[in-house]
Amino acid sequence: MASVTLTALPNGPYRVEGSVEIVGSDERALAAPTDPAYLCRCGQSQSKPFCDGSHARVGWQDATDA
Repeated sequence: MASVTLTALPNGPYRVEGSVEIVGSDERALAAPTDPAYLCRCGQSQSKPFCDGSHARVGWQDATDA
């Protein structure tokens, strides 16, 4: 079985490494722009579900434990 690693980068996207198929809400496969693929966590990307660097522009940060 192929291994997939999903890593939440500090104040940034998820990095997805390995052989994985990303499927949109319409159930069609999406072509990842890079390998590894970077998935948006901030909600501001213009190329969702992929990261376009918007987290840096808007100053998005991970939630912290209080």
